[in-house]
Formats: sequence, C-alpha cells, structure tokens
Amino acid sequence: MVANTMTTEAPQRIATAKPVVAERTEKTGTGRLALDAQDVHVYYDTFHAVKGISLPIHEKEITALIGPSGCGKSTLLRCFNRMNDVVSGVRIEGQILYKNQDIYAAGVDPVAVRRRIGMVFQKPNPFPKSIYNNVAWGAKINGYKGNMDELVEKSLRQAALWDEVKDKLQQSGLSLSGGQQQRLCIARTLAIQPDVILMDEPASALDPIASSKIEELMLELKKDYTIVVVTHNMQQAARVSDRTALLWLGELVEYDETQTIFTNPSQQKTEDYITGRHG
Repeated sequence: MVANTMTTEAPQRIATAKPVVAERTEKTGTGRLALDAQDVHVYYDTFHAVKGISLPIHEKEITALIGPSGCGKSTLLRCFNRMNDVVSGVRIEGQILYKNQDIYAAGVDPVAVRRRIGMVFQKPNPFPKSIYNNVAWGAKINGYKGNMDELVEKSLRQAALWDEVKDKLQQSGLSLSGGQQQRLCIARTLAIQPDVILMDEPASALDPIASSKIEELMLELKKDYTIVVVTHNMQQAARVSDRTALLWLGELVEYDETQTIFTNPSQQKTEDYITGRHG
C-alpha cells in the first residue's frame, strides 16, 4: 500500500483509544484475514449509520452482508475501500486493517487503497468507450506497463465474457446486455489486479439467467480473490457465500458460517429475517 498525500479530502475522524490488533484468532480457510473491521462507527452528520461493528473478512472466501434496507450494509461495504471519503458530512471511527495496516491511518492514500480493494456497483456502469478501453482504462491510469492486450483478454476471461465479446472489442460497452455490462464492469475491476472485490448488490438489476452467471462467476473468482457482497437475496447469499453477516439498524446482529446462519442461527432476529417473518 502506498503511504502518500491523500488526493481527496478524508472524512473527519475521531481518535479512539482502541489499540491496533494485527490479527484475530478465529481463522479458517487460508488461515488469514483479508480485511479486519474493528469497532467501526459511521455517522452521516448526526445520523449514526454503523454502530460499533467488528467483522473479520477471511481471505479467498465470499462474505455476504444481509439485512433490511437502511441497515448500514452498503455504508459498511464502502468503508472497506474508503468510498465514503467522497461523501460530504461523513465521520468515521474505528479501524479497518488491510495487510495489518489501518487504511484510515494518516498518510494512507485512498486511491492506493482502491487499487487493492476494487468495487462493483449495483447498476452496471460501463464507460461510453469500447469494450477494450473499458477494461484497459483503470490499468492505464494506474500506470500499467505490461502487455495491455494480454491484460484485457485475461480480465475478460476471468469475468467469463471473453468468448462473447472477443470479436467485437472495439464496439461500445454500452451495446452489451445488462448482464454482459455487469461482467464487463467486473473485468474492469479485475484489470487493476486487486486482492479484494467489493460487490454492492451486483445482480439485483439483472434477470434470473444473468444473475445466475454472476453467481457462477463469483464462485470462480473466490479461488483467487476475496469477495464481500451486499445482497437482499437470501437465496443468493445461501448459494454463494461462505460466511454471512446480518446487520440491523446499523448493528451487527450475527456473523457466522453461512450454513449455520441459514440452518441454526443463534439469534431469533436472524431466523425471523431469513425466513421472511421480519424485515
């Protein structure tokens, strides 16, 4: 990560006495954490949107954030790569560790953070450029010096889109279907070679077939990347995620392996929500 002068104005922070803790003890999978949120609070002016959430994100797993609208899922997700920095009036407390470094520490460049922790948004947002230039854009502005043709092909293959677009790379990315546009946006994120991919309801605007392709892609990508996904689709969370966190009114209600969350939750509120009785 690059320590540097920040290129955007950071949100106001409140110092905490909580010491930096490099790692947690609860580890499975690779035995490492990709991210570690520790006592995170987020305020929009006076509104307390995220309330003291601590959440270890395990490497090369899919972690789903679920909960009703307005519960803080997307706000927490955007904390993981400092996307909230660009929102006026945001105040953040606590720490988020990436490679044992607090990404909100003084001198950490938020642009450098976003190179390592990429993001895919709810609505596909390809640029009004060719398919090729959509994928190459992020790599170019980050000073990529390798073979761009190879990077574009690799990224499109990783996004399960190459076979569909290899003969029309110079056509506009806007000419693709909604599902293809979302996979193009995923390819664009992959081209900057991140470690972590954040996904904010990546399939909510897509039809069931396109949504299924996104889910298949996520399962393939977790072999090489850590994924954190916000979803309102309980079936999707159950199908693709390794761990699930339920948020409610800005608080973390329960966090466990997905199978446990959906079959034997420890909190009544969790059971009520996933069965549709509440929320």
